[in-house]
Formats: sequence, structure tokens, C-alpha cells
Amino acid sequence: MQPKLIIHGGAGSSLKGKGGVEAVRQALSAIVDQVYHKLNAGVNAVDAVVLGCRLLEDHPRFNAGTGSVLQSDGQIRMSASLMDGSRQSFSGVINVSRVQNPINMAQFLQQFPDRVLSDYGAAELARELQIPCFNPLTDLRLNEWLQERQENFQKSMAGVVAEAELSTPNARRGTIGVVALDQEGKLAVGTSTGGKGFERVGRVSDSAMPAGNYANTYAAVSCTGIGEDIIDECLAPRIVIRVTDGTSLLAAMERSFTEAMANKRDFGAIALDSQGNIGWGKTSEVLLAAYHNGEKYGDTLELPDGMQVGVI
Repeated sequence: MQPKLIIHGGAGSSLKGKGGVEAVRQALSAIVDQVYHKLNAGVNAVDAVVLGCRLLEDHPRFNAGTGSVLQSDGQIRMSASLMDGSRQSFSGVINVSRVQNPINMAQFLQQFPDRVLSDYGAAELARELQIPCFNPLTDLRLNEWLQERQENFQKSMAGVVAEAELSTPNARRGTIGVVALDQEGKLAVGTSTGGKGFERVGRVSDSAMPAGNYANTYAAVSCTGIGEDIIDECLAPRIVIRVTDGTSLLAAMERSFTEAMANKRDFGAIALDSQGNIGWGKTSEVLLAAYHNGEKYGDTLELPDGMQVGVI
């Protein structure tokens, strides 16, 4: 089968003009090229997803790994999950600190019966694996938090993309995610986040739940946006189950996003099905997604405002 790939770097309400669009496009396209090359060379879907998530986590522009936002107490706590669609196996870590790539820990947990760890358990896993201590803080994110502290944390969340200027007040929260279909027709999905920023300590994001990251042998979906909205809609499994029940990927996404709009949700999602159809949807203004369909690169950075759903 011809491999397919789609990735995202968040969903939001602003890219600060054309300069922001081109900077994000350059970042996403470089990662798509690198991961798709591996898929085309025969790498399996799980390994491709982990590689893509690592590259996005390592890019300081996106809110995962390096460049993660700070919580209300000034600490960075990250979450990530991985789902192997061929085994329908979910694993993840919740609110882990001082590691470079939370997605690596999620992949390690795939082989164990206890596959989702939080806080202390995740920290103990990092120690057990002898993962080097790593500080994911960037100056931009620190300055963002310091400015918000001066304003007594009036924002409900931090900016979606780290910019040279601090993010706009109405920017929306983001994550990173990767969905891959390999040469054997197997699907996998991974999602990673630094959280929404300025949140109450202990808050758990959708990225560490099946609500925001789900796959089986029929379809795979990674979500981004306001985590509580994604959880309330149970978005990723809702789309996957509809495809499993025989609905086309396009119809499954259209129905799910129409329902979400009626509930005034704010989020986006990327998807693949076992036939190689690539899908995306958003209720937010911007979806930072990019893909390779086996022939060429494409992205969703300049879609019109409002709800949009597409499948190629």
C-alpha cells in the first residue's frame, strides 16, 4: 500500500499574518518530508508516528516537548499518548516533567500491562529508563508566563504557537499530533502537548486520553484545540467508530464536526482511514496541519475561517 501521513501543530485563532503562515509551513513541511521518507522506505506506522512526534516535540515553535507552555505555578508538565491501530493498544504519560520527548515514554509503555502513567509514576518511569533530565523551557514561553502573571492570569490559556512577539490574547491552545498509514496498511496515531498554559495544577489534557487520540484497524484520529471540548465530544473515538461502522471518513468527520458546531466547540482533528483517505476538520479559525498523500505535500494553513472538513 502507498503510505500516507498527516501531522498537526495545533489549532488556533491567529498565525499573525503571512509571516506566521510561512514560518509554520516551513517547519511542518520539513517534518512531513523526513517522516514520509521513512514511511516510503518501509518504516512501520508506529515508528513513523513516534519519529514525527519527536520532531514536533523538539521544535520550539510548537506546544509539546521543547517550547511547552507553563502552568499556573510556573512549571512545565507534559502529556503524550500513542495508539497502535493494528493492536488497538493505547499508552501514555500524563503531566510528566523534565524529559525531552514524552512520546518515547508512551511508546515504551506499549509493551506493559500498565500502559498509562501519571505524575509520580511517570517520573519513576523516566528514572527507570535513565532518561536524561531535560529542561524544555524557552525564553518565549517564560516571558509569556511572566507577562501573564503580571496580569493576574486573566487569560484562560497561552498562545497556540510561539512567536517572536507574544501570542495574541484570543489565541487558542494546541498540541502536536501524527497519523500514519504504512506499506502494510497498518495505522497508528500519536499526540503530545504541554497543556493549555496557566491551568490549574493537576489538570489532565485530552492528549493523554482516547478522547483526543484513538486508532483501530479502520481509522486513526489525533485532535487539537480546547481539550475540555474534545473530551466532552469524545471526538477521536467518535470519528473512528463511525468509520468502523461503515461510514466514509468524510461523512464521519462532517457529522462529528457539525454536531460539535451545534455545541459551540473549538478544536480541530486530523485523520486517516485504512483505505488511505486523509482527512482534517476544524471549528477554530486555523488548523496547523500538513500531509503527504503519496504524490505531494499539502497543508491546511490558509483554509477559510469557520468550520471546514476535507478528505483527499
